[in-house]
Amino acid sequence: MIVNALDHVNIITADLDGTARFYNELLGLERRDAPPPLSPRNAQWMHDGAGRAIIHINSEDCPRTFDRATVTSPTGALHHVALNCSGHDEMLARLDARGATYQCNSVTAIGLRQIFTMDPNQVLLELNFFGA
Repeated sequence: MIVNALDHVNIITADLDGTARFYNELLGLERRDAPPPLSPRNAQWMHDGAGRAIIHINSEDCPRTFDRATVTSPTGALHHVALNCSGHDEMLARLDARGATYQCNSVTAIGLRQIFTMDPNQVLLELNFFGA
């Protein structure tokens, strides 16, 4: 058995529409309804440019196969979600236009620029720009 890639991240939120809008507007992810038995009222999946559903957004009352209490402190037990991105300067402009708080970091040894910011649910995002 091997792990091929990160499949998706699931975020449980009290603001399904606002969270989906955030990921669409900031990262350009395409919002689509999750498949049945989920409904547009309780689940939205955010797709990347290749059509992969990389962020699953569920309402607090969305049915779950494995249910557990959600932690409301920033990011809970999950420290951050890292996304491989392109368009570093465009992302900075988007964040500035939103008045968002963010931090930048550079790992020159591997040609990596990073931007750290929070989503509306206090999930820390690590946006990675390689070759920059």
